[in-house]
Amino acid sequence: MISLTINGQSIQAEPGVSVLQAARQNGIQIPTLCDHPNLTPYGGCRLCVVEVKGLRVPMASCTLPVSQGMVVETETPGLRQSRQVILSLLFSERNHFCPFCQVSGTAVTSDCELQQAAYHQDMTHWPMQPQWNNYAVDTTHPYFILDNNRCILCRRCVRACAEMSGNFTLGVEERGAASVVVADANLPLGQSSCISCGSCVQVCPTGALIERSSAYQGSQSQLTVTQSVCAGCSVGCGINVMTRDGHLVRIEGDWNAPVNHGVLCKQGRFKPAHEQRQRLTTPMIKVDGELRPVSWDEALDAAAARLKGVECAALISPRLPVETLYAFKRLFKDGLHSHNVVSLGGEDAGAEYAAHASLPLEGRLDMLSHADCVLAVGTDLTNTHEVAGFMVKRNLQRGVKLIVIAPQESDFANLAHYVLRPGAGSVADVLDALSCAARGEGSAGGEGFAEGEEAAETLTALLRSTGLEADLVQAAAQALAQAAAPVIVYESDLYASPDVAASLVRLAEQVGALDAGRKGLLSLKGSANSLAAAQLGLDGSLVTNGSKAVYLALGDDELPEYLVRRLQAAPCLVVQAAYASSLTASADVVLPSAIWAEQSGAYLNLEGRLQQANAALPVPAGVSENTAVLQSLAQRLQVALDGDWRAELAVRPSLVTLTLN
Repeated sequence: MISLTINGQSIQAEPGVSVLQAARQNGIQIPTLCDHPNLTPYGGCRLCVVEVKGLRVPMASCTLPVSQGMVVETETPGLRQSRQVILSLLFSERNHFCPFCQVSGTAVTSDCELQQAAYHQDMTHWPMQPQWNNYAVDTTHPYFILDNNRCILCRRCVRACAEMSGNFTLGVEERGAASVVVADANLPLGQSSCISCGSCVQVCPTGALIERSSAYQGSQSQLTVTQSVCAGCSVGCGINVMTRDGHLVRIEGDWNAPVNHGVLCKQGRFKPAHEQRQRLTTPMIKVDGELRPVSWDEALDAAAARLKGVECAALISPRLPVETLYAFKRLFKDGLHSHNVVSLGGEDAGAEYAAHASLPLEGRLDMLSHADCVLAVGTDLTNTHEVAGFMVKRNLQRGVKLIVIAPQESDFANLAHYVLRPGAGSVADVLDALSCAARGEGSAGGEGFAEGEEAAETLTALLRSTGLEADLVQAAAQALAQAAAPVIVYESDLYASPDVAASLVRLAEQVGALDAGRKGLLSLKGSANSLAAAQLGLDGSLVTNGSKAVYLALGDDELPEYLVRRLQAAPCLVVQAAYASSLTASADVVLPSAIWAEQSGAYLNLEGRLQQANAALPVPAGVSENTAVLQSLAQRLQVALDGDWRAELAVRPSLVTLTLN
């Protein structure tokens, strides 16, 4: 530890941290604008300058490392005067006329860090003549607005775009006071390569970047903040849900979340606020071919009557909390002894479990951040599980090799160093070809392939079956074989072919991804609670043939069209859902349920981390929480739903090491 003194206070700090970080860790506030704890220090605004004994001029504390015996002053008359000059220049360069800005307010309620910094320096005006430019406001983006008139050129947005999502869309054009933030080669945001992750909006210290849906709906102090978990996919990102008077205002990433560290994709940040589907707000029963509103007691009685004593199939969305999945399993599988009780996408999970002989076999998400070579098999991480894709993309600049096996073009494949698109054969053949070639590159691990001429003949045959060029496969295999920390990430639906699992494990062993202490395999596992559903035994394919009734616990999920048509053909259909759809229109009984933000519960993400989601919105009148619907139905069917869902999660050997406490 390093000992230093700040404002007469003796403190200690870890070697390598900045003076600004050391001060923050000890409750000493130093004003700053360009700095953000989750971004690389930049030293641009100079507001955080401090005086250091022995140094001739003030230094930027955000880029100044601590040293033994350092004596620092943060609030001298000279520093206050310097900061006032800096702030005066910033206010005079752009139109920071606060009453018209949606993030401004009083010294207590302002969300604008520029305004707060001025109040901190006791400024009520700036003495310099304004030199405002009338920059065009970019409103072309569907989710947020860029107003360069409010920009202070801190570059936080530019750095967030690069360091958090690895997208490098934003940059700065022109020089000096004429500098402006631009997208790509000065394209409108709506036509640019922006992926709508929204990190730039969350880190902006002024009103230069604002969300369309939340603008002018109140300052931070007027909002209720609920810490929760995104249910958009199995990554399990930590979020803060901002509400006011029972309405969703916006969603922000939780900087302290262990999975995503504040980074979100558009599915988690923007999509919920732009939901256009019609809510179901009253139970309904089909009478004479038409759905009619009824009371909850009537609807539950009708559902129980249709399910009692008949063979029924039951399907549940893995977007729902573990508690709901467990109640569903206890009701239909253990209580009613239904022969087909599965989750949406459960056939992939079932094949995945059956394919692996030894469990746990997979690692954790942070492997993607520390890998020096990533092989993505059958997945487009710019379209699904995007935050996992960000972990890969932002490290490509430091030399990480990316190999993609995919039949079609994608934005993610366009980032890869090597793209293997088999013209024929299977994914297993491509994986085996990489294994053979990696063995030839000198990787020592793995078994299953011969040496010498026989290995060369095997590789030749595999190349012929896939149609891949030998040089491309050799180059990709060399990158894997020479990597110190390779990671293979893949989609669970690859297990539709039983050969793929063995080929994946064989390749992972061959390149050292499964060496002692490392588990360099990672499957994406589908929806938010797909892993939990599989651990509870809700895997397998839905079979409706022979069933007299089908119960669907959908929540706020959406079904693929082929499954909608299949369920519409059921003799009797009971649907528990939040939104109206063609499927609810075909149902015999409709039970309106809560959406993700209206219910609390546990989520088990793809790396086996159990996290708590908390209800942020009230459940609308006429709607019931999903677990409560199943409990009420179970009472009518005389089925007990008691039990320990945590213990049940751990009964089945898991693909990953579970963290359930």
